[in-house]
Amino acid sequence: MADDRPDIIRGEQSIDGSAEQPEWLPERLEWFSDLKFGLFLHWGPYSQWGCIESWPLVEADKWARPDDLEPWVERNRDLELFRRDYRALNTTFNPTEFDPSTWADAAERAGMKYVCFTSKHHDGFCMFDTRTTDYRITHPSCPFHADARANVLAHVFDAFRARDFGISCYFSKSDWHCPWYWLPDRPAPDRNPNYETLAHPEQWAKFVEFVHAQVAELMSEYGHVDVLWLDGGQVRPPKQDINMAAMAAMARSHQPGLIVADRTVGGPYENILPPEQQVPDEPLSQVWESCLTMGNGWAYRPNDTYKPTRTLLHLLIDIVAKGGNLLLNIGPSPLGTLDEEAVSRLDEIGEWMSINAEAIHGTRPIAPYAESNVRYTSKGDTVYAHVLAAEGESKMPAEVTLSILPAAGSEIRLLGHPAPLQWRVENASAVVTMPAGPPPCEHAWVVKYGR
Repeated sequence: MADDRPDIIRGEQSIDGSAEQPEWLPERLEWFSDLKFGLFLHWGPYSQWGCIESWPLVEADKWARPDDLEPWVERNRDLELFRRDYRALNTTFNPTEFDPSTWADAAERAGMKYVCFTSKHHDGFCMFDTRTTDYRITHPSCPFHADARANVLAHVFDAFRARDFGISCYFSKSDWHCPWYWLPDRPAPDRNPNYETLAHPEQWAKFVEFVHAQVAELMSEYGHVDVLWLDGGQVRPPKQDINMAAMAAMARSHQPGLIVADRTVGGPYENILPPEQQVPDEPLSQVWESCLTMGNGWAYRPNDTYKPTRTLLHLLIDIVAKGGNLLLNIGPSPLGTLDEEAVSRLDEIGEWMSINAEAIHGTRPIAPYAESNVRYTSKGDTVYAHVLAAEGESKMPAEVTLSILPAAGSEIRLLGHPAPLQWRVENASAVVTMPAGPPPCEHAWVVKYGR
């Protein structure tokens, strides 16, 4: 999907270091960097169709409407009919099994430390009790509106806060339901406004006011928020200027210490670099977060194929070794549940984290970061060497060669193993003898030592 999204960077972008930033921001970014592993949740009425979220509405984004997409085929590939019925999905959205405490429990077991939830995606449907539009889950047009859990965003945030998770609020700046972004009386050929914003400033001003009002609600009515995660990178100056300086100041007046991630835009309000569905080849000089899907897409898909646990763990380790965070996405079902296979993946990751979490959380990169099947992380004077298992490999290698030498007289240990390991210096590297017998965990083994 990234190849079809020119607004998604590939990790080479850098934040403008000359831009003036609040004095407190570096400390907050250090806090964010400590978390390392978070859960991304894309959820909305679109889950009923098992289709890509929002993007099928855009005429130009044909990749989002594959020829075999059932709702597309059923409507004879008629875009206007498809749009009409997609936008009416709110009238049948009734996630009666929604229980965010089960989501939070699964994330906690996996060793995750923060959550990012889609308060509103590009289609404009609000998963919170906004006063700005009727296109919301708490409106009488949605059957779930009468449920005590109808203000979904509040319940999600509360469930994760109860487990001391960081809170990241996803919000789409673009809104393809808002009549001040896509005028209803003319075609909307692409993801941008279907009118010249500079020629119609009064129309655009209404949209800016609309966006600011929604952000004000999110930042003032839903408890403590750590990150405002803004999507819709095309919404930027000069043609789509939503006055980010004023919006960020307003948001931070409600949420002191708020990190703003105006992703792909650059400048002073992209506090976190956001590679999507990709991992940079090298460490980045700024704080960054790779958002990746566990399955094939961001939204729920019936019978989706999920990445193997080994792959997910190796992605986490590789990202952390390069100084980043992994924001791993799962799309809840139309009923509000997480797929059993996805939860099983989280539990298997949790088994590994129960032994090795200290080598992930709160760590920082250390050169050479990666060599062969080893990835390095560090915490103060402690080095963690993650030995990645090859596909199908269940036994640890007899020896591991590490280019970061231990301190003289240092003890080397394998996390999850009771006794220190034997090692020697050979060709300016440490050669560590791994213990015989069953390994303490699967997929990767962590050697810990001082330097």
